[in-house]
Amino acid sequence: MSTENTASTELDFNTPAAKRHRSIRALKDKFASASIAFGGISVIVAILLIFFYLLYEVAPLFESAKIERWQKNDQQVAPYTVPGEGKTLYLTMEEQAEIGLRVTDAGQLMFFNTRNGDIIQQENINIPSGATITSFAVASEYSGLLALGFSNGEAQVFKHKYKSTYPDGIRVITPELEYPLGADPIKVSDGPVEILALNGGEEEWTIIGGQQSKLSATEISLSVNIITDEVTADTNRISMPDMNIPAQKLLLMPDRRWMMIAGKGGKFGIVDMKAVGGPVVTQLIDATKGEITSFELLLGGNSVLISDDLGTTNQWFLVRNEKNEWLMENIRSFENGNTAISSISIEHRRKGFVTISETGNLSFYSTTAHRTSLSAAVAKGNVEMIALSPRSNAILVEQNNQLTLWAIHNEHPEISWSALWEKVWYEGYEEPEFTWQSSASTNDFEPKYSLMPLAFGTLKAAFYAMLFGTPLAICGAIYTAYFMVPAMRRKVKPFIELMEALPTVILGFLAGLWLAPFMEVNLAGIFLTLLVLPASIIAFAFAWSNAPKSIRYLIPDGWDAALLIPVIIISTYFSFAIAPFIEQMIFGTEMRYWVTSELGIPYDQRNALVVGIAMGFAVIPTIFSITEDAIFAVPKHLSYGSLALGATPWQTLVRVVMPTASPGIFSAVMIGMGRAVGETMIVLMATGNTPIMDINIFEGMRTLAANIAVEMPESEVGSTHFRILFLAAFVLFLFTFFVNTLAELVRQRLRKKYGSL
Repeated sequence: MSTENTASTELDFNTPAAKRHRSIRALKDKFASASIAFGGISVIVAILLIFFYLLYEVAPLFESAKIERWQKNDQQVAPYTVPGEGKTLYLTMEEQAEIGLRVTDAGQLMFFNTRNGDIIQQENINIPSGATITSFAVASEYSGLLALGFSNGEAQVFKHKYKSTYPDGIRVITPELEYPLGADPIKVSDGPVEILALNGGEEEWTIIGGQQSKLSATEISLSVNIITDEVTADTNRISMPDMNIPAQKLLLMPDRRWMMIAGKGGKFGIVDMKAVGGPVVTQLIDATKGEITSFELLLGGNSVLISDDLGTTNQWFLVRNEKNEWLMENIRSFENGNTAISSISIEHRRKGFVTISETGNLSFYSTTAHRTSLSAAVAKGNVEMIALSPRSNAILVEQNNQLTLWAIHNEHPEISWSALWEKVWYEGYEEPEFTWQSSASTNDFEPKYSLMPLAFGTLKAAFYAMLFGTPLAICGAIYTAYFMVPAMRRKVKPFIELMEALPTVILGFLAGLWLAPFMEVNLAGIFLTLLVLPASIIAFAFAWSNAPKSIRYLIPDGWDAALLIPVIIISTYFSFAIAPFIEQMIFGTEMRYWVTSELGIPYDQRNALVVGIAMGFAVIPTIFSITEDAIFAVPKHLSYGSLALGATPWQTLVRVVMPTASPGIFSAVMIGMGRAVGETMIVLMATGNTPIMDINIFEGMRTLAANIAVEMPESEVGSTHFRILFLAAFVLFLFTFFVNTLAELVRQRLRKKYGSL
């Protein structure tokens, strides 16, 4: 061949078309690289944005409380002279902290502007002729019920309230005074009412008053004439026993059964007003080594706060003991140094209180969280009285005939590490517990924000789901990828992966409305199936392997697994058919009744077993698909080499294929676990959705994700409840991040270890 012919047949890679093709391909490569990089970075940025948004919503929960002088028009409100005459018996504010109320020992009720002390309205209590005011009592800060005791043995009950109107679009608050027991004083003692206590509501009331060593109780029943609307009061005087303690102050709980007495020497007495045979002293306690300086009921009237001259405030409430007796227990203490506490004010809507020491140091406490939210000096020297606003955003401090208004920023005092993750002793409980109960029908409710039951429920649901789904998914993936013929694999794999497209709300719907009732009635059949089905499969496999070759060769190689379908159906039907007879023979009744009555294990229709099965089906497609791909992707030359060296297919699977595919299998399990932990609809619909901590497979649970779905629509934006739900989401986020990070580390280690095979 000539040189000219050879040159003419050579390819030219620098033609305009070739150059243009290379340029376009390079451009496509750059575009693909940039798109992939942009997508990856976008995913990372999105995750970081989610992280910081959750952190933004959660951070205010842990902000420190602040107090500062109230400002108006960017200027501090200056102290002003106490309005009215006489000594202050009681000081409070209305909802908006715009109007204050001062009750004096002269019977004056001064409604004044809290910004400058100007008197808005003055009311005078009708003091009986020749009598003087000798005592004062508060039913509760929230109710606004007050009472004055007189030297003639009578008492006057009244209530302050406020009406808001909006003439010309401007809010006007008008104070009002009511007399729920009538305008005339009520006889409560034969002598001067030196100490006084009251409580009640609507139709039933109790007033207790008298002298230190001689008390009497008056029960009042109100009735309304339906024709004339006339209100009549029936009174019943009850003699009180000898208290064995000189009473300095009395408190009466809202149920009007329990009366508490504060005495000298730190003595603390409890009286059962409704005991058989009349009132009786049930306990006499040395509440403190010092002297009691403040003695008040916490919001709700179930706890007593006792402050002393040693700088300590103790919370007490009634606890039922093993003998079914109610005893007063000292639950927790709040220290304020060694300085005596001179005054205390109770929060109107939260389980918190404020104390001020004789040196002017103000401290905010939350009882449930057992924490000090704030400690700050607001005065020099002893303070006569302090008063919190109903919203706890302002406080009035009276000192030396001067009032000072302070602004408070203390949004979430009930949150602490112990309240979230440790046992808390709540009012009315017999012992400390983990409890989630975020709301109730009354303002007296003590919020319970323990995340432990929710975290436990999340792990419990994920555990049972993985326990059910992981073995089935991995074993199915092993058989499909390693033993199944390609023709059958092409049908089975897409069918199982199609299950992943099924909405979890459908699975939850079926689990809650069909599976849970079915399992309740056929519980013995379920457990019998778990025993009979594996045994049947093994027995059939043994029989098939020992069958004559003429029979086995009738089924094409690799298709024999299809023969298990009728085996599974028949075994399951057989298990449920004989279950009633097995139940009667072994238990003598239905299995669920026997479990409850004989073993003492509670059984709920929607329980962890239902969730495990339903959510197991939800995670099976994910684990199966990834595991099957990982096993199928093992290079064939490794399997062929192992088989060529004399290893059996099972030895090759266990010692070559599985170690090589282990990084992918581990990733599949971790992704499946992440799916189970974050699942919402199935656990929402298939469990009792009760936040309890019990490993019992026959009881339900509430998960973090389900709790967010249930309670987020009901929560007030910016409230503690709202931010706690975001904290739950943040915990889920961190848990997922931790699990994924751990999974990646393990996967990389497995890949490094078995990558050389």
